[in-house]
Amino acid sequence: MSTQTSVTTVYKVTGMTCGHCEGAVSAEISGLDGVSSVKAAAATGEVTVTSAAPLDEEQVRAAVDEAGYDLVGKS
Repeated sequence: MSTQTSVTTVYKVTGMTCGHCEGAVSAEISGLDGVSSVKAAAATGEVTVTSAAPLDEEQVRAAVDEAGYDLVGKS
């Protein structure tokens, strides 16, 4: 049995102002392969993503764009 490790990355996202924004960003990023949890915080503009392996930042950027927001980069 292999030990599963996870990677937590915090991204900076601009444009989120409310709970609906947080939900939209979380839903899009949650759809990426390997993502186990997403916690978006509009107040800080931070999105904390836990995944099985490091994510391709361009995939995360595309998901954030799809939700209607802008990924600045890793926080």
